[in-house]
Amino acid sequence: MPHTGQCLCGAVKVSIEEDALGARTCWCRTCQKFGGGNGTTNAFFRADAILTEGELSWYENVADSGNITRRAFCPRCGSHIFTKGSGAPNICGVRVSVLDDSNAFPPRAVIWTDSAPDWAVLDPNLPHFPKAPPAPPPKG
Repeated sequence: MPHTGQCLCGAVKVSIEEDALGARTCWCRTCQKFGGGNGTTNAFFRADAILTEGELSWYENVADSGNITRRAFCPRCGSHIFTKGSGAPNICGVRVSVLDDSNAFPPRAVIWTDSAPDWAVLDPNLPHFPKAPPAPPPKG
């Protein structure tokens, strides 16, 4: 069953034909700015599994990790749809809030915890990483 979602105004629609590779909540300062002061939670998919309908507006910056990050937004309502980073060009983070079933992919880790404000509530049942998590070992 595909996973579907849309922006706040419905002008951008998302359909994903497979399950997420994982999900995590990020507390880097950039995500806090995009998240209105909170961390952001994204589910990660193979980029070629994501289909979108509607116009997207893009913003590019250098992330706290040093990677170039491109973020897609609905130009009409401003909803953040997804993020693509130069460190993993074949993977795309979809903002969990745009998915029709926001319970489908709960976070499995909390990252950039050193940047979280003192009042942030970090799930004690998840692994915490002070910055970016270590890269997985190469397969093979």
